Amino acid sequence: MITTLIIFFILGLAIGSFLNVVVYRLKTAENIVWERSHCPHCKKIIRWYDNIPLISFILLKFRCRYCKQKISLQYPLVEFFTGAIFTFIGWRYFVAADPMTWVATLYYLGIVSFLIAIFVYDWLNMEIPGLVLWPAVGWAIVFNLIFDYSKLGNTNVFDLHIYSAVLAALVAFLFFFILSAASREKWMGMGDAFLAILVGLVTGWPQVLLALILSFFIGAVVGIILILAKKKKMKSQIPFAPFLVLGTLIAMFFYVPIVGWYLSLFRF
Repeated sequence: MITTLIIFFILGLAIGSFLNVVVYRLKTAENIVWERSHCPHCKKIIRWYDNIPLISFILLKFRCRYCKQKISLQYPLVEFFTGAIFTFIGWRYFVAADPMTWVATLYYLGIVSFLIAIFVYDWLNMEIPGLVLWPAVGWAIVFNLIFDYSKLGNTNVFDLHIYSAVLAALVAFLFFFILSAASREKWMGMGDAFLAILVGLVTGWPQVLLALILSFFIGAVVGIILILAKKKKMKSQIPFAPFLVLGTLIAMFFYVPIVGWYLSLFRF
């Protein structure tokens, strides 16, 4: 089991490194697949031994080998947390002897990768990348249908994953669409409404409610901290997609214990 988890962590580091490339090149409109990695400052090609996730960052002492400019902490942080979440998914869902767990594991690894890319891109650029969002929506729909395939003919339509997912997506989208339209995108952008579709498809009903509640709660806490730290002002704009992503991840993996804990507060 330890070996399996190490493999998932290393895979996560590699995917995290690729996600950093995606985030950077979507902004600069560079080719994501064919162009070799280069320093964003001096544009020198990064050799393979300087491009090992986490390790190269440490060995280079956080600086480019050529121009000595500092390497953004974004790169190792994205790599590490992607590796950590991949490890958690492997621990929770993957059983080598059970083929169905391979499908579930692949689904969660893909969704997490999409969500991390959206998180980082919106945090840096105040924009939700459609080139990541809509493939993620397609990924969620396809896998919901795959999960329902074995149930067809043996269950009520209301118990299907796709029904729960579409209902949650519709509710979440309408909620954010109303906020965006009513405020003329001052409270919430239309991009957040489109992201809410993905949130609903991923979490389903009623888990999407917890995802939205957590998103606003986390956003409020972070906003207050930034204001107290004088990093932001009351009227400053803060990207909301990162909080939606965090709320989605927490609801996706920890819905049952969180709701169980909340309900226990009302038991006497």
